[in-house]
Amino acid sequence: AGIEDDGAPLFLHFEVIPDHLPERLRAMIAQFPPGVLQLEVGVQSFNTAVQQTISRRQDNAASEANLRWLRSHSHAHLHADLIFGLPGETLASFAAGFDRLYALKPHEIQLGILKRLRGTPIDRHSLQFGMVYATEPPYTVLQTGSIDADTLQRFTRFARYWDLIANSGRFEQSAALLLDNTAIGTIPGTQETSAFFRFLAFADWLWQNKGETGGLSPENLLDAIFAYLTGQAGLAPAHVRQTLLADYLASGARGAPETLRGILPYRPPLDKKTRSLAQRQDQHGRS
Repeated sequence: AGIEDDGAPLFLHFEVIPDHLPERLRAMIAQFPPGVLQLEVGVQSFNTAVQQTISRRQDNAASEANLRWLRSHSHAHLHADLIFGLPGETLASFAAGFDRLYALKPHEIQLGILKRLRGTPIDRHSLQFGMVYATEPPYTVLQTGSIDADTLQRFTRFARYWDLIANSGRFEQSAALLLDNTAIGTIPGTQETSAFFRFLAFADWLWQNKGETGGLSPENLLDAIFAYLTGQAGLAPAHVRQTLLADYLASGARGAPETLRGILPYRPPLDKKTRSLAQRQDQHGRS
């Protein structure tokens, strides 16, 4: 529900600086009821060397504290963004930043890939950091001195699957199984797993098995998550199936995924409606 204004629900969307959240602004944010306020938090990178290279001043500790406060003391729907392919950023350093942000539990982590805007300061780093961009708009970075072209493509698939599974709000509990409870996805050179590398392992597997990043229905994704978690990850099928069932029912979907055949309760058909921002927020708001 939102604040009513002449009978129409009100939804407000603002961008905030991650390390600047003064008390006066906190007091205002805390007054908004659920489902009204969405905040874009532009983190971009937690890598201090990268921040210095792109002349970005950001107090990472303050940013973390502010995100924790927003998650705990407000009803705002939080979108926090990271950018892949910044000068000097490696896959490992980006993964560390992703894990750091994931631990703060924003409702959505938006993953972007660096784009070159002609005439902007980022241009001066092209030669020093081996930046290669597409020659056509939107001039997306194709490779850097730290990240090769294959890794850029691999991350592009990761970001697409992340949006379909984690950001969609349709697989809240199931995504937690992927990100928190699998032994696949170790940090290179270590025996430790991380949320980023766990999801990267899944994204690689999904690409190998589906060969596409578009045209995947919620039912296709549900069946794929079940196959991966019970096959590759070795989790108990009964537990995974019940987790997927809970997510599927909560999402309001009306299909018949193979994994849930025989255990889906009867659901009367619904008229087709456009999924609004409020509905998407409501799904993320279950946690």
